[in-house]
Amino acid sequence: MQLSITLVIIIITAIVSVSGFSSRKIIDDLIFYPPAVTKQKQWYRFFSCGLIHADFAHLLFNMLSLYFFGPAVEKAFDYFYPENGRWVYLLLYVSALLVSLLPTYFKNKDNYAYRSLGASGAVSAVIFAGLLLSPGSEVYIFFIPIPIPGFIFAPLYLLLSAWMDRKGGDNINHSAHIWGALYGLAFTLLIGYLSGYNLIEIVIEEIKLYMQTKGWI
Repeated sequence: MQLSITLVIIIITAIVSVSGFSSRKIIDDLIFYPPAVTKQKQWYRFFSCGLIHADFAHLLFNMLSLYFFGPAVEKAFDYFYPENGRWVYLLLYVSALLVSLLPTYFKNKDNYAYRSLGASGAVSAVIFAGLLLSPGSEVYIFFIPIPIPGFIFAPLYLLLSAWMDRKGGDNINHSAHIWGALYGLAFTLLIGYLSGYNLIEIVIEEIKLYMQTKGWI
């Protein structure tokens, strides 16, 4: 029986993050610091910053989100590519760490006051891959017991993130959330296309079916 890639990511991230809570050196060595990339070519920081988090709440939120969405995406990729699906899923997660931070890097490459940490960009990619694969699945926002179908939650999330990114002042890298989410959609659409599936048509049909079962149409 193969060990879930999602579970491996969660375990490794939790171990490194918890270690970083009591070690400033671990944080400094792994955090995303654009000038270190620009001046010292420390490109690994695009990826290492996903292994550390600001606090337990930050870590718990990201890993719970990954736990809820990751296994379904991993299973879907296994369906698309029976031999290599789990590695395609790992590629999505790792590459999303890089892609989600590229706009942040170009905006702050010489900003010595800027730092960022957390796996939010990659987790957003997995969440949106999951929402694309199952647009009728209902999402519950923490502390709000109202189910929101994925095809409604996704655009609302992007609009809210864009507004909060423009507003600023909350020390959250909303740009990474946005670009991670968009990358997750693009990556999954490409994977589906390469394996012979038109996911857009499938999504449209699933949304119609959901709306019919709810009596909306």
